[in-house]
Amino acid sequence: QVQLVESGGGLVQPGESLRLSCAASGIIFRLATASWYRQAPGKERELVATITGGGSTNYVDSVKGRFTISRDNVANSVSLQMNAMKPEDTAVYYCNAQSGISALNYWGKGTLVTVSS
Repeated sequence: QVQLVESGGGLVQPGESLRLSCAASGIIFRLATASWYRQAPGKERELVATITGGGSTNYVDSVKGRFTISRDNVANSVSLQMNAMKPEDTAVYYCNAQSGISALNYWGKGTLVTVSS
């Protein structure tokens, strides 16, 4: 079965950095589209960053220049480097993968990121 497991969430102060990782089993990230979503209390879940199997990336405007999504093909993992964090970044962050073979979507359970002084 496919499993996605996020790690790296926690409490940071504004201006600090945090890196999230998503480890996968049962799916090969380099043959899929991987994304990070986030959901703040009372808000809809939003797409933060995406990396395709070909390596192209996209970001929501609010994180451009601060966040970077990347893939490690050996470890079969996807990371989200978050710099210059703001209180508005506070949310539960979810890893998502869509198979290029079956077109099925898979989700991790999420990891909480809190930015506060």
